[in-house]
Amino acid sequence: MTLAVATAVLVAIPGPNAALIVANSLRHGFSSGALTVLGTTSGVGLQLGLVVLGMVAVIDLAAYAFGWIRWAGVAYLVWLGLRTWREQAAEPVENVPAPAMFWRGCLLAAVNPKTLLFNAAFLPQFVVPGSGLAGQPASVAIVYLGVLLAGDLLWATFASSARRLTGLHEAAGKRLAGGFLVLAGIGLALARRSD
Repeated sequence: MTLAVATAVLVAIPGPNAALIVANSLRHGFSSGALTVLGTTSGVGLQLGLVVLGMVAVIDLAAYAFGWIRWAGVAYLVWLGLRTWREQAAEPVENVPAPAMFWRGCLLAAVNPKTLLFNAAFLPQFVVPGSGLAGQPASVAIVYLGVLLAGDLLWATFASSARRLTGLHEAAGKRLAGGFLVLAGIGLALARRSD
């Protein structure tokens, strides 16, 4: 129960994943936001796999290696945000294929070294040796991912509801989505390995 509450509080604090989820939901609707959530959850799941396997050396190496990939992601998100921001109100919203939504989310979440190191420090606090299945690393990771998935789906729901409100003001909706994409890029840029 403590893990679920702590995770819910963490999900309520927006970061790069939430910014991408909100941007995609504002721009393309709930289904695109939900696909992004599945991607971000999968990316975090990849990181948790390293944590569950107790691969501390691999985690440290991965966090270092992800640094250069992270900057490519930062550039891409900022470019995408600025392009969205500058779109004219009359321009139709680009139809992005579903796999692209998933992979954008997965890549953003997987290459964030701050999240990787945070999860490596956060989740072991909830592992209780000899406490049965509930206190095992895999069970803790499953609870964490479940709450993360539910919380991020709430971000997508909120943003897609806001999309209907901004639908009357198409230019404002595009600017808002573009702003969230740029924020996701800035958030990823600020995610440092040493944090």
